[in-house]
Amino acid sequence: MTVNPIASRAGLLAGHGPMVWRACRLVTCGLALAISAWAAPALAAPQELTADPGPSYVIGPEDVLEIAVWGNPDVTRTVPVRPDGKISLPLLNDVQAAGLTPMQLRAILAASLEQYMAAPMLSVIVREVHSLKVTVIGEVKTPGRYELRSRSTVLEVLAMAGGLSQYAARARITILRRDGDAVRELSYDFEKITARAGPRNAGRENFCVQPGDIILVP
Repeated sequence: MTVNPIASRAGLLAGHGPMVWRACRLVTCGLALAISAWAAPALAAPQELTADPGPSYVIGPEDVLEIAVWGNPDVTRTVPVRPDGKISLPLLNDVQAAGLTPMQLRAILAASLEQYMAAPMLSVIVREVHSLKVTVIGEVKTPGRYELRSRSTVLEVLAMAGGLSQYAARARITILRRDGDAVRELSYDFEKITARAGPRNAGRENFCVQPGDIILVP
């Protein structure tokens, strides 16, 4: 009797159909799990955030800085920034500080101290802020010079001055800002920025003041 090998194999598979189906299913599931495990890190990886940290603080005259040099207490000290923008330190004498961020000043001091010590480690800490000063004059309830502790908008400074008087020309407020040797005039329309602008546009042009700004309210 001649046995057809193909039919024999078909019969064998037919007889063990459930077992073959389970085996195939296990292999398929295993492959699916392996692919999922391989692809999971790429799918689960969070997107890189690009949050704006905002501008860094810039040191100004009259600020008080703590310069701490690790392992060298003779150089470590707390110093004020002079009106000319410089600080006085042992070994280095006068160093320009105003106009720099604390990290920029730290890098300059570290490079300058390398001629006196190997790999100097130091930190620059702003202990007191006195350079954020603006002046408000004209038709406000309390004109004068104001020392700020943090970044503030024109609207916030006007609130510190007690608000506008009833005679103020609200649409013709001007901010005088020094730009090198020149003085820029920035217009500030109080009415447009507050009520008349509507909730959607309110505060859109309510920019921050800078040290030395003069807010003139006619």
